[in-house]
Amino acid sequence: MSTRRSITFNDVLEIVESLPGDQRESLVEIIRHRLIEERRDRLARTIREAKAAYAKGKVKRGSVDDLMRELSK
Repeated sequence: MSTRRSITFNDVLEIVESLPGDQRESLVEIIRHRLIEERRDRLARTIREAKAAYAKGKVKRGSVDDLMRELSK
């Protein structure tokens, strides 16, 4: 088993602050791009799941008025 030390958020901040300015800027850009990719992947997964649910007939299609009528039943 590995004896991995837990790193706190504050530890990470201190490490980042110890980096030269250009490396901190690069790190920010890398993290920003990774977050964008994560959001894009989540959105793509949600779309795939919605399409699959629709194909299985688990999703209804209609207008807001149709939805309101359905909810009032």
